[in-house]
Formats: sequence, structure tokens, C-alpha cells
Amino acid sequence: MAVKIRLARKGRKRTAYYHIVVADSRSPRDGRYIEKIGNYNPRTNPATIELDFDKALGWLQNGALPTETCRAILSYKGVLMKKHLLDGVKKGAFDEAEANRRFESWMKQNEEKIESKKSNLEKSKDDDVSKRLQAEKKVNEARAARLAKKQAELAAKEKAEAAPAEEAPAEAPAADETSAEAASAETAAE
Repeated sequence: MAVKIRLARKGRKRTAYYHIVVADSRSPRDGRYIEKIGNYNPRTNPATIELDFDKALGWLQNGALPTETCRAILSYKGVLMKKHLLDGVKKGAFDEAEANRRFESWMKQNEEKIESKKSNLEKSKDDDVSKRLQAEKKVNEARAARLAKKQAELAAKEKAEAAPAEEAPAEAPAADETSAEAASAETAAE
């Protein structure tokens, strides 16, 4: 029986998350498994990985083969590094204290890398928000300038219409007389 460490898909359509499971290689993807050793959510940035380190290491040492994705996850969490160092101890390349020291230094570097990625994501998010605010301010200023220009044009138009309107009442009765004469001519024609 070939045992694999692989992902089992969970969640509804377009919102997938995965269980990291140890299963017989012949069982279906989401089917029966031997043991669940963690969770993986790729929808977050960076991806959320919860893994039982000791169980995963134990299964690897007993001969379980990880799939490509699970190999990347195990490498990210340091399980493969720990297995590699323990294999070095078995071969006599160095002692267990040296293996633990190397693993701790590797984990510190890995954690620093992860923290820098998180801080870069937050910084880029803040930069994006500030850029959007600046763009929105520019748009609002342009709108305010257009509105002020339009209001100035309307005010100038009203002043231009108001000036002839003051002169128009003197001429208006003549226009009214012509229209009255035209109306009386029409009634006479009928």
C-alpha cells in the first residue's frame, strides 16, 4: 500500500480550502483518508497553513510520499528541512544538537522572510489606498473647477439677459400692439 500526503478539497464552488491528509494513493481525492494532519487555505495572502509538524515528520520518516503541492507546503513549514537534518544525524554527519541549531537558524530566516512579505503586502496596500485617495482628490478638484466655471458662465448669462430685459419693457408695448393688430385682423377675416 503506497501512502501519500496530499490535499483533500473542501468548501463550496470558488471558495476552496484544503485538508492536508495522509491517504492510500488508490483512494479518491476527497475520499477516505488515514489521518488529517493540517489545513491549507490558498485564498488568503499569504496562504494560511496549519500543520501538525510532528505528525507530518513522522509520516515522512515512515515512507509517506508527498504530492508536489504538499511537498511545497511541507518545505515552507520546515518539515522537509527537519527530515533532511535528522537523516544527516542518522548517517553520522553531525550530532542532534548541531541539527537542532541549524534548524532553528533556518526557521528564523524563514520567519523573517514571511514577516517581510506580510509587511510589504501591508505597505503596498497602504500605498494603494493613498494613491486612490490622491486620484479621487484630483477628480474632485477637477469637478469643482468645472462646476465653478459653469456657475460663472450662468451668472454672466443671467447678467447679460438682465441688462436687455431692463431696456425691453419700453419696446415691449410696441410688440404687443403689433400682435394685437394682427389678432384683430384675423378675427375680422373670419
